[in-house]
Formats: sequence, structure tokens, C-alpha cells
Amino acid sequence: MGTVNITTFSLGLAFLLFIIPISLSLIFDFKLIRSLLYSAARMSIQLLLIGIFLKYLFKWNNPLINITWLILMIVVAVFSAIRHSSIKVRKVFIPSFIAFSTATFIVIFYLNIVVIPLDNIFDARYLIVLGGMLLGNSLRGNIIGISTFYKNIKNDTKQYLYTLSLGASRYEALLPYFRESIQLAIRPSIASMATMGIVALPGMMTGVILGGADPETAIKYQIMIMIGIITSTITSVVLTILMTVRVCFDKYGILKLNIFAEKS
Repeated sequence: MGTVNITTFSLGLAFLLFIIPISLSLIFDFKLIRSLLYSAARMSIQLLLIGIFLKYLFKWNNPLINITWLILMIVVAVFSAIRHSSIKVRKVFIPSFIAFSTATFIVIFYLNIVVIPLDNIFDARYLIVLGGMLLGNSLRGNIIGISTFYKNIKNDTKQYLYTLSLGASRYEALLPYFRESIQLAIRPSIASMATMGIVALPGMMTGVILGGADPETAIKYQIMIMIGIITSTITSVVLTILMTVRVCFDKYGILKLNIFAEKS
């Protein structure tokens, strides 16, 4: 049995569910209505446009176009991660882009070549879809990791400088902050993985089942993508921090305060 189609009218009815959060926001003065409606409108427009684009992307299935689109996705993810980390984009974009690209391509090509495996590893249905899931889920971890690392050092400058004054190298002084950032970045994904199947049915598994696949196949794909997400997240956060350290600290190991974006 295939997936039951949702008509445009029925999809419109789904938006009526917003009456509940809007009502709660009005009652308790959460001040969330404007951001909620803006985000919903933006999501709908973006998904509508990407749906039209993906239709042709899958039809063409050109390796060069597919790789170009995946790189564009990585660029957007890098901008989002840096911007939400209160770091100036121009200061760390290049090392962050290299880190994101390395982590994403290693994982996605391993899945496409070794795990699935595909005759065409550049197939848009796998390269773009899996790449999007890896980037989307690892983005939160990167925001947490990058933000925590640099903000903690900024707020703990005296202790950090004291450690340097005792003769520690820059990397020795940064290690405690580095460890904490990685732990916080990966913790949500680990918690989600540990409760998967008991607390909730994950998105990919639900989508594959709704697409008509049997639950066994859906479970295998979900396990595969979760392992990929964990690997991609921790790899990209580690590489991003290690590579941005080279441009965010001076030769004496002092954090450059001009890397932080001004608060609006």
C-alpha cells in the first residue's frame, strides 16, 4: 500500500493546530505568536520551493549538479552554525566549511559505498536526502559546541591565562573547554539515540514506512542514519573547533575578542 496523499485543503486544515499554541501564548503571554507564524510561513515557502527543485533534481540526477547542491547545503549550514554561535562569519567561515565538508562527505560516501551500497554513489535520492539529514541533525550539535567553547573561554579568561602562565601549552590550556564543548554538543544526539523506538518513532523511520516500505527496512535505515548523524556531528564539531583555534587565538594563545559578533 502506497502513501495516502494529503490534499492542499487537508494540509491547510493541519495549520488549524496552531490555534492551540497561539491560544496558550495569548493566555500566558509567552510572546511567541509572531515568531511562530513567521517560522511556519518561512518553512512552508522554503519546503514548497525545495519540493519543486528536488523534483527536477531527481529527474536530472546529474552527479555534478548533485554535488554542487550538497556543497550549497553545507555553505548554508556553516553560515547558520557560525551565526548562532555569536562568532563573526568572515573570521571562521573557511576552516568551518572545510570541517563541515570533510565530516559530511566522509560519512555520506561511506554509507553510499559500503553500507547500502549503491551502483551510483552520486544518486540524488541518497546523496541529497542523506546529506540533508546529516547536516540538519548535526547543525544543533555544532551550534552548541562552537558557542560553548568560545564563550566559556571568554568568560573564564583569568583561569585560562593562569593555566598558560604556569607553563601549559595552548592546547593543554584549551583541553578542558574542548572536552566540555564536545560532550555538550553530542549529548542530545546520544540521548535521542538511547530512547529511540521507546519514547518516539524517529522521522526517517516514519517517512520510510509511510512511503510504503516494510518496518524492517525502515528500522535498518534509521539505525544507519543515526550512526551517521552521531559520527558526522562529533567529527564536524571536533574539526571545526580545532581548525578555528588557529585563527581565533594569537601566537601567544590569547583569544581574539574581535571574533565575536556584536549583540543586536
